[in-house]
Amino acid sequence: MKLVVGLGNPGIRYVQTRHNVGWMTIDGLVDRLSPGKPQERFHSQLWGPVMVEGEKLFLMKPLTFMNASGEAVREFARYHPLEPEDILVVFDEVALDTGRIRIRSKGSAGGHNGMKSIIACMGSGDIPRLRIGIGPRPEVIPMVDFVLGRFREEEQPSLYEALDESVKACLMWCHRPVEEVMNKFN
Repeated sequence: MKLVVGLGNPGIRYVQTRHNVGWMTIDGLVDRLSPGKPQERFHSQLWGPVMVEGEKLFLMKPLTFMNASGEAVREFARYHPLEPEDILVVFDEVALDTGRIRIRSKGSAGGHNGMKSIIACMGSGDIPRLRIGIGPRPEVIPMVDFVLGRFREEEQPSLYEALDESVKACLMWCHRPVEEVMNKFN
């Protein structure tokens, strides 16, 4: 069993913001897999299970706001026992240019509060993550304003390409070793 968690913030104010690219990836997976309507469980919108190459997959959008995303993941993992390596977290990365993606098998939160919450709640940094570039941030714009802002029109083609690649990477991760996914998409 696998879980893909897309990080973002609930509410109309945050729709299509840079900080919600994890949710946009889950939307792309829902479009691709047609798993039906989501349930509201484990402090999240949850789809699944759906079968991908013989593997049960759940899709999650935590509804706890970014900085408490770990609560939703922890609740799901208590009910459906999962190893950290069976969870893929998708989130925004200001240190990557818009349109770039990076996959890692484990590591630190790298300053991302949503990932920090998940690592703390799960008690492990051995959680695969897919980072989607939203940067670079102009120095004159405060970080919070930048990540909660929307993409400029000229960035949108790169964003949509990155979201498409992210969906493909998530699907491959369901049934292939993370190192293989890294080699293909990094």
